[in-house]
Amino acid sequence: MVDYEAGAVLCYDKPYGWTSFNLVSKVRRTLCQKLGVKKLKVGHAGTLDPLATGVMILCTGHATKRISELQAGVKEYVATLQLGATTPSFDLEKPIDATYPTSHITRQRVEEVLTTFVGRIEQVPPAFSAVKVDGKRAYDLARQGKQVELKPKVLVIDAIELIRFDDTQMQMEIRVVCSKGTYIRALARDIGTALQSGAHLIALRRTRVGDIRVEDCQTIENLDSK
Repeated sequence: MVDYEAGAVLCYDKPYGWTSFNLVSKVRRTLCQKLGVKKLKVGHAGTLDPLATGVMILCTGHATKRISELQAGVKEYVATLQLGATTPSFDLEKPIDATYPTSHITRQRVEEVLTTFVGRIEQVPPAFSAVKVDGKRAYDLARQGKQVELKPKVLVIDAIELIRFDDTQMQMEIRVVCSKGTYIRALARDIGTALQSGAHLIALRRTRVGDIRVEDCQTIENLDSK
């Protein structure tokens, strides 16, 4: 039997629409009920946006000391981008704020542009992110309508693969292998700019963190049934 109080590493497939905190709270509440305890330390290794799904690693008890180690693992994502339009949040959280021409975009051009993002790159995080600005979360300031200026961060993109390109819908699906701290929403923004157009994220799934793949993860239904 798993000793959750001594420490355990749990892997979940985060549902669409849930915040990372929602998942942590659900797991903590369920485990406390099952164990008959009032408190249980539970933390997560690496945040996922509410509109993203996939691998989330949770640690309980003394295993929370492993969070830094676990969230440092290489990440893999499958992302779907809509070309020709942008949103303030770079995803579907906010409505489209601008549209751009796409008639010049071809599969060949997309593949050429994607190669320019492989390796060490600088990326400005989204204003709608958990990055702290003067002690406050950037997304809180952005949602209040305040201007947020964030500094670029150096990160590593190990690989980008074009899985699908639909020239009628002007959508593309990519697989991204990257380092900790990479914002796929910001990558979508930058890909759109590099294509001399615009882009935003319409679907995102984290398929791997380190050696943990989404196929290895439990679902919330599994948690409720145990």
